[in-house]
Amino acid sequence: MSARVKSYAAVDLGASSGRVMVGRAGPDTLELAEAHRFPNRPVRVPEGLRWDVLALYAGVLDGLRAAGSRCGGRIDSVGIDSWAVDYGLLDADGALLGNPVHYRDGRTEGVAEKVWTTVPAEELYAATGLQYAPFNTLYQLTAARSTAQLAQARRVLLMPDLLAYWLTGEQGTELTNASTTQLIDPRTRDWARGVAERLGVDLGLFPPLRHPGDPAGLLRAEVLEETGLAGPVPVTAVASHDTASAVAAVPAAGERFAYICTGTWSLAGLELAAPVLTEESRAANFTNELGLDGTVRYLRNIMGLWLLQECVRAWGDPDLGGLLREAAKVPALRSVVDAGDAAFLAPGRMPERIAQACRASGQPVPGSPAETTRCILDSLALAHRRAVEDAQRLAGHPVDVVHIVGGGTRNALLCQLTADACGLPVVAGPTEAAALGNVLVQARAHGTAGDLAGMRELLVRTQPLTRYAPRGGTARWRAAEARLADR
Repeated sequence: MSARVKSYAAVDLGASSGRVMVGRAGPDTLELAEAHRFPNRPVRVPEGLRWDVLALYAGVLDGLRAAGSRCGGRIDSVGIDSWAVDYGLLDADGALLGNPVHYRDGRTEGVAEKVWTTVPAEELYAATGLQYAPFNTLYQLTAARSTAQLAQARRVLLMPDLLAYWLTGEQGTELTNASTTQLIDPRTRDWARGVAERLGVDLGLFPPLRHPGDPAGLLRAEVLEETGLAGPVPVTAVASHDTASAVAAVPAAGERFAYICTGTWSLAGLELAAPVLTEESRAANFTNELGLDGTVRYLRNIMGLWLLQECVRAWGDPDLGGLLREAAKVPALRSVVDAGDAAFLAPGRMPERIAQACRASGQPVPGSPAETTRCILDSLALAHRRAVEDAQRLAGHPVDVVHIVGGGTRNALLCQLTADACGLPVVAGPTEAAALGNVLVQARAHGTAGDLAGMRELLVRTQPLTRYAPRGGTARWRAAEARLADR
């Protein structure tokens, strides 16, 4: 392996913002700096909620230009990760057919039940291992079946693959993100062809599968000219589902760990060698998504800091630090809500909806932003506890520590409450897990990082981590759990 430190551009797209990070990686080096950040603002048009993908692409180009200026006009590779399930449709000329539909759009309401009349939910889970979520790509494609756009489409490209196509002119479907479509068999790590055939989904619309580390083309001459980068610049397929990149950057030693990838969503679960496809697992709404090097991300989706983000927006963006300090003074577990409830999925009026959920369950209604914030954080910690406990039981895979990565690592109160709720030590960090995982997969592909264990050992040596010890026992958390179960 070359000992030379190389520079990588990590395009990391979230549901509310995107950024281009510059990573420098070598055998004893892992550094990350933000080159450019830009908003990701969905737009509601008459036909529904859509992603402004052209603005995203412009942000990527601006970010690559900024990355180049940090590196003397030369970067060694580009990788792209993003949120899951959403896609763009291309016509026979390779042109985009309209803005991609946002996963929070209402078009998939009631679609799953129609799908289950052809492939019952139990059979669908046994074949694909994917939890029920109304916005899974399978349900989106089913909802789009009678549309003119899908009739014209000759290609379906998931969001990171769409941007990579615009950068390089080459098409592919990266596997970790494809595993969120509900069209992949997690045992074979290939398309679930029987499911697709029964449901009338044309898998020929998807370009061939790629794996993390595979080459994904070179930046087009026009892109080099616009960004000022010196070519050739390869694009490398990374674990392009941002959660897959984040899990690759969990600084764990051994196998006895749980992880919680925090941000707009909390993704809480285990890294396994094989999927868990039991009916009990389906009933518990766990998903089997694919990770790096043959691993399975066995996890549950929890609504996450979206609840707090929406409340803060409704309150006129008060100082978050002050709000969290006030929330820490509120009595613990006064009121809790189910942080996985689909009632909280749509944007708007979040404080009122949380108050209504407390009222409906006979609990005290939060009377201030601080009380609502404490309700949210207690509820998230409780949901983290349930997910970690259920995952261990269903997979037969005990853990000794919980790793929290992503934006939630900045929220010390949430990290401590999660340690208290789980009754396990929490290691928080790195904050920029998805971007670091993106960089590390590129670095490995280009000879400046080792295997998955080596990548994680490098993270431990180079990234700041904070440890939280559990306090006070878990009895009060079990009691709060029982309150929710009795609703």
